[in-house]
Amino acid sequence: MAILFPEIEAYDRGLLDVGDGHLIHWESYGNPQGRPALHLHGGPGSGSSPSAARYFDPSAYRIVLFDQRNCGRSLPDAADMGTDLSANTTWDLIEDIEKLRHHLAVTGWVLFGTSWGSTLALAYAQTHPTRVSAMVLAGVTITRRLEIDWLTQGMAALFPAEWHRLNESLPGDMRAKGVIEGYRALLNAPDPEVRLKAARDWHDWEAASILLANADGYPRRWRDPAYLLTRARIVTHYFSHAAWLEESVLLRDAGRLASIPGVLVQGRLDLEAPLTTAWELARAWPGSELVVVEDAAHSPAHDGMASAIIAATEKFLEISQK
Repeated sequence: MAILFPEIEAYDRGLLDVGDGHLIHWESYGNPQGRPALHLHGGPGSGSSPSAARYFDPSAYRIVLFDQRNCGRSLPDAADMGTDLSANTTWDLIEDIEKLRHHLAVTGWVLFGTSWGSTLALAYAQTHPTRVSAMVLAGVTITRRLEIDWLTQGMAALFPAEWHRLNESLPGDMRAKGVIEGYRALLNAPDPEVRLKAARDWHDWEAASILLANADGYPRRWRDPAYLLTRARIVTHYFSHAAWLEESVLLRDAGRLASIPGVLVQGRLDLEAPLTTAWELARAWPGSELVVVEDAAHSPAHDGMASAIIAATEKFLEISQK
């Protein structure tokens, strides 16, 4: 049984004005004089959770969590239809991380990215390699079109009934647009009931693979309608634009990470982020290590995944800080 570090309270928190009318909520845990570490949450749009701090030794790490634009406790929230998402892109998030780093007087940090957060970690590290001392990535994605297509249609081969419901829930005139653009339109519709139904239908589809591997059922946060709308609006916004990343650029430019040690922790049974991406990235990233957890899926909370992540954060305490 994997033992995460104990739950602890944040010792500092705040809202950082990063411009464009955006306020980013952040929290710090652990040792204020410890090695800086930053967790990048998934989604995009899932928001941070205090449990992410439990993958780091709180006596040795200064652990920073933050909610990416328009989700969690950052403002404005994407659940509000008055919130314009046009200034919410991968590149905006990268600059937000830099502004947060300056605000907290951090020279460089260990990055821990999960799911979409692994894409963001890679994009940030390739843009600012001197600010990253090490990386731990779990449920690895690079948000290329191949992966987006798999998540929104390819998995229909495994969940045909669920995909049929997802597609049939679109009005006939929207089906020709495809699932992403169709749901993006519904999630931005004037009628709040239409938006909420679309958010629920989208998450019912995502739940097909999650419930297969998670006996605990739906994530607790998914019971909140506002959370579903926030997350679905941001996910479809990012998927519609292929995360503003040139196709496979994070894999092509992995050589930029040669000075950064990394551990990729991947479940063999991960349906949401199949192993192939982590395997390809490990081959392209000099000095990285791929840890495959045989009986795990996408969740970093799985015992084997958690053990491998903690082993990596412990190992990275031994390398020199940037």
